[in-house]
Amino acid sequence: MPVIKFVKEKKEIEVSHGANLRTEAVKAGINLNCVVNGVSDGIDNFTKSVSKFVNCRGFGLCGTCRVNITEGMENTNGVTMRERMKFKYFPFPDPLPCLAYLGHEDTMRLACMTKVEGDVVVETSPEINMFGENFFS
Repeated sequence: MPVIKFVKEKKEIEVSHGANLRTEAVKAGINLNCVVNGVSDGIDNFTKSVSKFVNCRGFGLCGTCRVNITEGMENTNGVTMRERMKFKYFPFPDPLPCLAYLGHEDTMRLACMTKVEGDVVVETSPEINMFGENFFS
């Protein structure tokens, strides 16, 4: 059975083949919903508490369940059309998923659209580098 390792939470869970990443994380008590991350501790904590209630509940519409698959990307299903639209082509009304995608094109996924078919290592709540030196280049 596949194992999902959550790096920041220091937690590993065993799941069935083809399990949905978001569903399994929620069952394990891991909050995947982040609106803004990497701005300041106060804003990060506020948005994490709000995003528990304000999200699309796994339909791939809001982009708050974005994660980085740091190892084992080949053990997931292919990137869906909904993910491509959210990350690349549909920055309105919420541009944050598109901004978070910059620099993480090979590893970022929406947890609600990701099926786990083998062992993966997941970084939850990836930071948005809004103030980095290469952000606007």
